[in-house]
Amino acid sequence: MPERLFVCTPSKLGAYLDCPRRYRYAYLDRPAPQKGPPWAHNSLGASVHTALKNWYALPADRRRPEALGRLLKGTWVREGYRDEEQERAVFTRALGWLESYVGTLEAGEEPLGVERVVAVKTAVLAFNGRADRIDSRPGPNGPELAIVDYKTGRTGLDADDARGSAALALYAYAAERVFRRPCRRVELHHLPTGTVAAHDHTPETLARQVSRAEETARDIVAAERAVADGADPDDAFPTTAGPRCGWCDFRRVCPTGSQVEGREPWAAVDRLTEADPTRS
Repeated sequence: MPERLFVCTPSKLGAYLDCPRRYRYAYLDRPAPQKGPPWAHNSLGASVHTALKNWYALPADRRRPEALGRLLKGTWVREGYRDEEQERAVFTRALGWLESYVGTLEAGEEPLGVERVVAVKTAVLAFNGRADRIDSRPGPNGPELAIVDYKTGRTGLDADDARGSAALALYAYAAERVFRRPCRRVELHHLPTGTVAAHDHTPETLARQVSRAEETARDIVAAERAVADGADPDDAFPTTAGPRCGWCDFRRVCPTGSQVEGREPWAAVDRLTEADPTRS
């Protein structure tokens, strides 16, 4: 019998690479262990992403900066903040990011896809993922695609981050096959700083990223089979201890993670309220 394809998303593969134990808690254990409280930085990222999605859903003649406050307010996720004061300050800062960002967009340019699901099958994977934005841009031999991923978190993103992103590479690989156009360009748009980190893949570098994803899938399947054959789940899915433990949703139920001091749900957005929340 042929092997069943491993159904996955970038998040699913990334969870295993970050920590096999976290993967097990999130995707295998049933009932799933209880997660910790929601994170403010996740709420912020979701709010900004949805506001941009709704911005592109507006008719082109209504995409004006003054619409952003309403859009962000309508999508705002309130969970995880320390208090209302912090939440208001972060909202103001996020609105400033959006206003600056849309000012850089070409008037009348329509993306090929916004929050677009792309999917592809390989000999090992049944991959699907939702790209923040897929652009169609002129290329030397006709239209080419570019994958755009919005970022609201850490600063210092550069071309190496774009080059090394397995998620972006898999989106590009899948989009090329869905739309039947070359898709080699991947970009990280960092809204807080207004910077773009970009990389141009080749067919060979995309193929290498797909091969790595397939190897990860094989490792996951092997661990699952080991458990099914009687292995200790903790041995098959070990913890990768490190700084990430303090941010893990499952820290409180993980024997290793529980030994690490946990971060407050609002810790990652604290820096946004240390200065004047209006953006210069």
